[in-house]
Amino acid sequence: MVRMETPVCDFGWPAPDFDLPGVDGKRYTLKEAAGRNGLLVMFICNHCPYVQAVIQRIVRDAGDLQALGVGAIAIMSNDPTDYPEDSFANMKRVAAELKFPMPYVIDESQAVAQAYGAVCTPDFFGFNGKLELQYRGRLDESRKEAAPEGVRRDLYEAMKQVAETGRGPAEQIPSMGCSIKWK
Repeated sequence: MVRMETPVCDFGWPAPDFDLPGVDGKRYTLKEAAGRNGLLVMFICNHCPYVQAVIQRIVRDAGDLQALGVGAIAIMSNDPTDYPEDSFANMKRVAAELKFPMPYVIDESQAVAQAYGAVCTPDFFGFNGKLELQYRGRLDESRKEAAPEGVRRDLYEAMKQVAETGRGPAEQIPSMGCSIKWK
């Protein structure tokens, strides 16, 4: 397992479009996933200990952001060949068990992860209402273990600011996780 850190936010970078199948049987595009005040695109998977440590917080924050007009979508781009836990069937199970408030979609060709420059799981891309990148940071100070309750919600606070002002914070701490499992 390689520890990866995401690059610094490229403010204003336009969100690449996508059209991906979800665990609910529907297909999702960039425009369908976006909310009126922005969009959070997350690259996650089921097997990564970094994701497992914070998945409840991801679900909470995605739900809380919807109330602010920020859409969210979770994309699984790993090659499940060596990680059967990341299979489409297991994606369906996890989304149902955790009551995902956002679509959970598979990027089987890995073209979307490549278009976004996704590096790790979890990797967060926060866009404003014009679908311009404003946040490329961490969820909170969690690592392979969840940080204590009550820590600053970096992702939520940044996306709240984006929803209200259209701009993300100047200071952002990169996300950290397991590398994307490329084919």
